[in-house]
Amino acid sequence: MTRNSRHRAIAAAAFLAAAPALAGCGAGFDAITTQPYAPTEATSVKVKGLDITQAFLLGPDSGGTLPAGASTPLYLYMVNTTGQPDQLVGVGVDPALGTAKVPAPVPLPAGGKQAAVVGRPAHSIVIEQLKKPLRGGEEIQVQLQFEKAGIVPLRIPVVTRSREFATLPPRAGRLRRPHADPDAVRHRGARRGRPLSR
Repeated sequence: MTRNSRHRAIAAAAFLAAAPALAGCGAGFDAITTQPYAPTEATSVKVKGLDITQAFLLGPDSGGTLPAGASTPLYLYMVNTTGQPDQLVGVGVDPALGTAKVPAPVPLPAGGKQAAVVGRPAHSIVIEQLKKPLRGGEEIQVQLQFEKAGIVPLRIPVVTRSREFATLPPRAGRLRRPHADPDAVRHRGARRGRPLSR
């Protein structure tokens, strides 16, 4: 081994030995454990004096599907840091996806005094009559309409009821049951000893 190659080997060994210590430098004031809790998949933005955080749409249980015709509730937190009160008055989605239902305006006090909470403790804003199934993992373009701040576009993820979302109540609305297959009904009747109808 030449002198240069020996020096390179020593330098590489020293770097590898220091790597764990260097990785540990991130565990200071900005470490994950010191940050406020927020779902890992949710959307957060700061725009027009509004802090919109933890925004997501609740999808099916893990491994399941929200079928067409079902509903999905919106969850988010909003803080108004401007000097005048505002309110969320509407939500827009692509008509090819479904329709958004906002039963009443959501007030946002001025000066960041209080967070406006959507989705807790009960579902309020819901995207209903879905035109296509959702399995979780999709992102949906949503437009939040504020009285003073105007329109704020967001891409909001659809998350499954798993991990930190597992304790949330099931999606709003009832699922449409699939139409029964007449042949399957007839076969079940036959297994129970009833004659098959023709």
